[in-house]
Amino acid sequence: MKAAPLELTSERHLHPEASGGDRGAREEPVKMGGQVSSVESVHVVVVGGGFGGVAAAQQLKSRDLNFTLIDTRDAFHHNVAALRAAVQPGLAQRTFIPFKDTFGDSFLQGRVERVDVDRQTVVLRGGREVGFSHLILCTGTDGPFPGSFTSEASSQSGVRAYEDFTKQVQAADSVLVVGGGSTGVEMAAEIKTEHPEKKVVLIHSRIALADPELLPSVRHQAKEVLLQKGVELVLGEKVDNLSQLQLNVTNKNMEVTTERGGTLSTDLIVCCTGQKVNSAAYHSSFSASMASSGALKVNQHLQVQGFTNVYALGDCTDVKEPKMAYHAQLHAAVAVKNIVSSVRGGELTSYHTGSVTMLLAMGRDAGVGQFNGWKLPGCVVVLGKSRDLLLWKSWREMKQQQP
Repeated sequence: MKAAPLELTSERHLHPEASGGDRGAREEPVKMGGQVSSVESVHVVVVGGGFGGVAAAQQLKSRDLNFTLIDTRDAFHHNVAALRAAVQPGLAQRTFIPFKDTFGDSFLQGRVERVDVDRQTVVLRGGREVGFSHLILCTGTDGPFPGSFTSEASSQSGVRAYEDFTKQVQAADSVLVVGGGSTGVEMAAEIKTEHPEKKVVLIHSRIALADPELLPSVRHQAKEVLLQKGVELVLGEKVDNLSQLQLNVTNKNMEVTTERGGTLSTDLIVCCTGQKVNSAAYHSSFSASMASSGALKVNQHLQVQGFTNVYALGDCTDVKEPKMAYHAQLHAAVAVKNIVSSVRGGELTSYHTGSVTMLLAMGRDAGVGQFNGWKLPGCVVVLGKSRDLLLWKSWREMKQQQP
């Protein structure tokens, strides 16, 4: 699980592009889409209700701009807390925040199947069409449950899925976590914190844990926290027969083989690898603007390559930075500001990456991280993220009361 958004601003990310600058001239997008004569004629369609999409919708709402937020689910999922909701009964209910209660008729539940760029409409499954003057794509990534929950489902079914998973964890005497990136590190720590009596093994194909963008000292500290909690580490190894194994369901004494011929016995296997860009909504219309990963190529204004009225945010962009909620929210601020500026004939704002800020919650009592490239004390991470996983922040931003 990548780091959660923080309560801070980072002005280094927001720079009006100087007119006539080399980069601006080199990356000027092709003008596509109808002309919009006034702010009143703007209708922005936001595809994807993750951290970036919700941030964009909130800013559009605060500026009294017409918009439609479209998501497959009926509630925003605060997935920063997803891993803890997978082990702590009763928490899942707090991780789903209804869209309608915040955005009313400006929210539409459905699955976007394609974008008609000529007619400036998005086409939903079932044939419904929604027109736009500007489009913001923030479809995020898909990955295995419980780290991700991207099903076209109600929040109630999401809550049930997490509550059912907590029962699988409770029934297991031993758990194998596959993948030692940030999600795997947090998952192993959450299980061991909630159930210190259980055997928890983490297997990772590399020697170093967590994200490569983190400082080596922070990655080493993550390893030390896991060892202190009693997590067993198998590093530099891959599971050989993962596709043949049943995930997320307790089955006593499953045998797991590694590529080097080793064997492990476990009751429950949790996969924390395989995140992929969710390009289903746009791949047929924007194939010429996509990187090989499925991410959208964007210029410094976060406009999709070849378009002036289509923006992309967060995980589905090819911006070279860690894919985190915090960055998606920064992207949203730039995109909305540029939509307004483009209509008013103003100068566009550029997004520039800065030093990495990332916090890993390793159970409610531990955490590691860095701020603007500087390593943080564990106690600061615990206070800033680990205790409540910033749930309070999402409920406040959605202007709703926690249950």
